[in-house]
Formats: sequence, structure tokens, C-alpha cells
Amino acid sequence: MSLSEQIQKDITTAMKARDEHRLSTLRMVKTALKNREIEKMAPLDDKESQQVLTTLIKQRKDSVEQFTKGGRQEMADKEAAEITLIEAYMPKPASEDQIVAGVREVIAEMGSPTMKEMGTVMKNVMARFAEAGIRVEGKQVSDAVRRELAGK
Repeated sequence: MSLSEQIQKDITTAMKARDEHRLSTLRMVKTALKNREIEKMAPLDDKESQQVLTTLIKQRKDSVEQFTKGGRQEMADKEAAEITLIEAYMPKPASEDQIVAGVREVIAEMGSPTMKEMGTVMKNVMARFAEAGIRVEGKQVSDAVRRELAGK
């Protein structure tokens, strides 16, 4: 079952359960996926769908930060709940140990890169995780690469 089909099935379930928050979040996700599909003019595969979800999660995290700064805790809580709901459709994120191991492998393959080559290291690490279908946050990878390169 594709990601879009699963979301549609869950929308129906949320309607029957009268779960308004879940329903509105899932509808928003479905709309984002549909808009991306229209832009592409072809059906999305699961990887592309996950990229859309990653974007939605990142937007929500930014919103939580802004609402918290602005003293709007109830709005921040709503956005945080949406993040949790959307993340349920994503693969499990990589652990800190997996990220560090991946960074060390790439650094070993590249010889001994310097801080100037951090961008290249980042690109290779992100590509490796994407190939494996493992979700990682760029900031975590960036921090790990910086630590490993500085440690040399």
C-alpha cells in the first residue's frame, strides 16, 4: 500500500472516529502530496512522498519555534501534535550512533578531508542515508561531520 493510499485510508478512519485534529492534519498532508503530484505531472513514489512529509515536518518545527518565541504555547502544542502525527508515516530516524558511523565511513573513504571539504562530506553522507532509506536531519549530520573533521 502506497503512502498516499495509507493516508486516504486513515482519513476515512478519522472521519468515522470523529477525530477532528487527526482528520484536519491528514487532509493537509494529502493536499500537500496532491499539490506535489500536480507539479510533477505524474504520480509520486514513496521516496518523493517522504520528501514532501519531511518538508511539512520542517515547516511545523519552524512554526513551533516561532509560536514559542511569541508566547503562543497553545499554537506551538498544536503544531507539535501535527509533527508527531506526520512522523508516524515516515521511516524511523537514524540514531546518533548510526549518523556518526556513517560520517566516519565517508571520511575514511575520502582519505582525510579538511574542514574546507565539509560540504562534500555532507553531500556524500546524506546520499548514503537516502540510498539506504534512512531518515536523517541535516543539522544532526552537519554537527557530526563538524565534530569528526575537527577531531582530526
